[in-house]
Amino acid sequence: MSSLQKMSHRFTALESVKVPRVMRTVFYMLLVAFLSALVFLIYAPWVQTATGRGAVNTLNPNERKQDINALVPGRIEEWYVRDGSAVKKGDPIVRIADIDPNLIERLQAERTQIELQLQAAQSALATARLDERRARELFEAGLAARRDFEQAQIRIAEMQGRVAAAQANLNRADVNLSRQSVQIVRAPRDGFIQSLNAGDAATYINAGDVLATFVPDNAERVVEIFIDGRDVALVKRGDKARVMFEGWPAVQFSGWPSVAVGTFGGTVVAVDQSAQPNGRFRVLIAEDKSDPHPWPEERFVRFGAKAQAWVLLETVPVGYEIWRQLNNFPPELPPGETAAAGE
Repeated sequence: MSSLQKMSHRFTALESVKVPRVMRTVFYMLLVAFLSALVFLIYAPWVQTATGRGAVNTLNPNERKQDINALVPGRIEEWYVRDGSAVKKGDPIVRIADIDPNLIERLQAERTQIELQLQAAQSALATARLDERRARELFEAGLAARRDFEQAQIRIAEMQGRVAAAQANLNRADVNLSRQSVQIVRAPRDGFIQSLNAGDAATYINAGDVLATFVPDNAERVVEIFIDGRDVALVKRGDKARVMFEGWPAVQFSGWPSVAVGTFGGTVVAVDQSAQPNGRFRVLIAEDKSDPHPWPEERFVRFGAKAQAWVLLETVPVGYEIWRQLNNFPPELPPGETAAAGE
């Protein structure tokens, strides 16, 4: 019997102490949890995303909120709409009256006078051409001097100049009359009047002043988000995205979009080539028509509503994603794109 065994027989109390069953159970539970977490970190997939916040907008500038301007100077004579009024294309919005109530009549009288001057100039040109023809015949027959023939040609040139000047004056009169005649501002397309920005008949306005704010109907919505410059190189047209709208209940799992609730499908349609003043890049995301859940109606998600989107990138293990986030590395490029970039 060794000295160690002899010594152990002397400590009988130590031999009677055993590890409690609860501690063994806790140890095994911790061991299983650690091994499970290790397997989870190594084999569980995680979809990398490029996240950005923004608002609902539209891709076509003609479909965005726009100002309706005065076409001519004058005063407001009559409003045909009010805040929130729905209008169709061509519906009247406001009538503008000139300060001079007889301006249209005077412009019409001026145009008539210029038209008479044009007719007189044309008649004088026709007469000058007849005189030039006679002078040429007499000159060729030796019955008139060359000077008379040249004077007739000069007279034709003068009459042509008068005709051109009268025609130019008539064109200007038509333009002035047309501008002053079109004093009813009409809706450019279907939509509604968001706000009226001018007063009543006591308000004088200049050409170009903003009269009302107009919002078109049935515009194609997109989500305009801004993402970090670290991730913009990995975002391209056609990438899929998940969108969460303000006020719309949602539970988002960034790495597992398939289990997210309340988010909607999107597709990247444009990525800016230059950064905004804050260093972020604008990305436009349109509705993904193939997604089973269409975007909410416009009355639920209006233009300007806040939104957040996740552009879906490469799928990597969860452990790698945690390591990447801790080291502030950019996401991974798909294998195909990595090879193309190397070439």
